[in-house]
Amino acid sequence: MHLKGYGFVKVFLTVSENGDAEYWAASDLDMLEEKRKALEKQGWGIETYHRVVKQCCGVEKAQVRSAAAQKRHILLALRSFVRLEARRLQTGISWYEAKIDIVREAIRTYLTHPTYTLNPINPSA
Repeated sequence: MHLKGYGFVKVFLTVSENGDAEYWAASDLDMLEEKRKALEKQGWGIETYHRVVKQCCGVEKAQVRSAAAQKRHILLALRSFVRLEARRLQTGISWYEAKIDIVREAIRTYLTHPTYTLNPINPSA
């Protein structure tokens, strides 16, 4: 197929198990279906990674303005993803379960040995 302003591309029609049809276009005119499937699998892995970094590690939730602070936040989110992935691989559980386990353990540790205490507010004062 020829795309105006781009050139020739090879188009693949994929149909999922539920009947949804999707088209894939590749500039590699010699690409075979096996390579397309491998690239699709890689793409899905990248999408999954981004979803987990956003949902479990809060990469998008930086409430800062400076570039340096944003960079630090992103690097810490990526570091937390690496720790989460290591935990997931060690235990064989999902990222979401691994995150909950880490948070529960942190809360449990804090409750047994609190490092900060709140002074009660005296209502009569």
